[in-house]
Amino acid sequence: MTTTPHDDPVLRLLTLDLDRAADPGVERGRPLRPRRQAQEPISSRRPPIRDPSAAGMPPHALVDKAPAQRGAPTSAAELRAMREADLDRALARHAGTGTAVRVARYSLVEPGQDPTVRLAQTQVVVCRRHWTTAIVTFDRTGDGNPALRPQLGRLVAALDAGEIHGIVALSRVDISPFDESYARTLAVLRARRGFLALARSETSI
Repeated sequence: MTTTPHDDPVLRLLTLDLDRAADPGVERGRPLRPRRQAQEPISSRRPPIRDPSAAGMPPHALVDKAPAQRGAPTSAAELRAMREADLDRALARHAGTGTAVRVARYSLVEPGQDPTVRLAQTQVVVCRRHWTTAIVTFDRTGDGNPALRPQLGRLVAALDAGEIHGIVALSRVDISPFDESYARTLAVLRARRGFLALARSETSI
């Protein structure tokens, strides 16, 4: 009588062991399930990109041209010195190139208030300096944040475009009575190589 591997238990186990050695995916005559890959730990996953330039966002959409203020002036005299230094630098630059100075006359009034009187007094500065008025405008928003005033924002854009070289106002109140906001606005103008000229200095209010 002939014995086959299926009849002899010993031969059958040897056959299964040979099959397992030939194919690691087979155990005891049955295919093994593929092992699940270990999931990457959450702590090792890369964080989302935070760099605006890497994400394709233009830097000027996130960063204002005005540099951060390291030491803000603490007195009206210091604010006046800062503004007049910006004015002198700008005028020297334009005189060196023979450029006629173009300015915007600007005023800030309360809602419903007439800006005519304040704007008329800015004309005195323009005539005395022999400048040219390119824009005359005003805001009726009261003494809120200068960055939120539409017409003042228009003048900053005009500085960027080279339509004007500076802004003329009656007093610093037309920009802001608050030192920090006022100094910040001066920095915005300075970063655009512009200036602010006043009919009344910071110390005469």
